[in-house]
Amino acid sequence: MRRLFPVTDMTAGPAAPTAPAGPTPDAGDGDWSLDALADAYAYPEGAGPWLRANMVSSLDGAGQHEGRSQPLSSETDMRIFGTLRGLADVIVVGAETVRLEGYRPARAREAFAERRAAAGQGPAPVIAVVTGSLDLDFSLPLFTAPLVPTLVLTGSEAPAERVRAAREAGAEVLFAGDGTRVDPARALAALTERGLRRQLTEGGPRLLGQFVAAGVLDELCLTISPTMTAGDAQRIAGGPRVAVPTRFQVASVLERDGFLFTRYLRS
Repeated sequence: MRRLFPVTDMTAGPAAPTAPAGPTPDAGDGDWSLDALADAYAYPEGAGPWLRANMVSSLDGAGQHEGRSQPLSSETDMRIFGTLRGLADVIVVGAETVRLEGYRPARAREAFAERRAAAGQGPAPVIAVVTGSLDLDFSLPLFTAPLVPTLVLTGSEAPAERVRAAREAGAEVLFAGDGTRVDPARALAALTERGLRRQLTEGGPRLLGQFVAAGVLDELCLTISPTMTAGDAQRIAGGPRVAVPTRFQVASVLERDGFLFTRYLRS
């Protein structure tokens, strides 16, 4: 994997992040060590709550193919996916993505155990599902057998029988909105109140669009897949349109096998 940006020495080629262990990151086209990736994607030190999104897009703007993101992905993309999870306190995901992608509980990974312990984190990130209707299968392992209890974020008037079913399955229900609607800013605030400051969302597009419209997205990690899908697949963000486009600035660009792994920070 190569670092294309930032370049610190225009005569020496791509600059590599400092890695505490493993091979030199920019040596040939090999994968970086997980430690090197974790350094490259570390959350800002001393920052308040920080919401990062991780998404993949084809060259023609598709955020999924036949309803799933996996066909656009790669082995390196999945390594970065796992690294971002290994750094997060909480993974925020929409109910539709839970249904389509077959979400399972986050697992503890030995590669990140020391780093998480030093940061005061638990062994694995919490998964928080955003849903107004609670139309979910609460018999799935995501709810019945997680390492840490799954959170369900919903509105104050969510169907009482579905709230009860979620709690009986072992999930914790947090109310973060009026009616059945979940307010994006209130949802993130509820997570922050629980000490879940390093926040990661993996979509889907409608949830990411809500975070963008609410002005609460701090960072976008976007994998640009060297594929073309045509068709009418969703973009990585949908939902309400913002009055003025939100401006982001590029923080880093990595490349492997034609895939571009980009990071953008809100300006």
